[in-house]
Amino acid sequence: MANIKIIAFDCDGVLFDTADSNRAYYNAILNQLGMPDMTETQFSFAHMHTVKETLSYLFQDSDMRKKAEALKKKMSYAPFIAAMKMEPSLLPLLAKLRPVYKTAIATNRLDSMPTLLSVFDLAPHFDRIVSAGDVTRPKPHPDQLLHLLNYFKALPEQMLYVGDSKVDETAAKAAHVPLVAYDNASLAADYHIRSLREIEDILGL
Repeated sequence: MANIKIIAFDCDGVLFDTADSNRAYYNAILNQLGMPDMTETQFSFAHMHTVKETLSYLFQDSDMRKKAEALKKKMSYAPFIAAMKMEPSLLPLLAKLRPVYKTAIATNRLDSMPTLLSVFDLAPHFDRIVSAGDVTRPKPHPDQLLHLLNYFKALPEQMLYVGDSKVDETAAKAAHVPLVAYDNASLAADYHIRSLREIEDILGL
């Protein structure tokens, strides 16, 4: 752990429990276009992918997809943020990390990220935030993690990435970055945790 310089986090499912907010957001789009709520399979896809990819998955008919994309542009994510639940250990962990490590977010969120950061006043706690719109290819491609390595001028083994999904696992593996799997024992990871507090133990803080 002496070589670690950067702790990077996924957002949904790691920094926040966003299940209720994301489900409500996509269901609102589906319902306004006369379609039923998401199935669990559809929700699992939405949890890991960008909003663009999710709308393409939910609306496979091109005309319906265009209507969904137009509706999405008119909708703000702000009303759904109230349903998000911050990981209880997040702020105490960041307070311990910041004097020693660089902190970052690598997320497949897109235009909802600035609102989220503002509502929870999180931007000052991170040195770099990379969303799906900042790279050519979102996760599961490694572009976001490679962006962070380049930004911090670091080697892959100098960063830990905390993620909770298969796309996080795939991106970390492709970038050769050690993965800390959050509350998902099915992932192939260097470390498995159930609380962000456990990162303190991994780092020996």
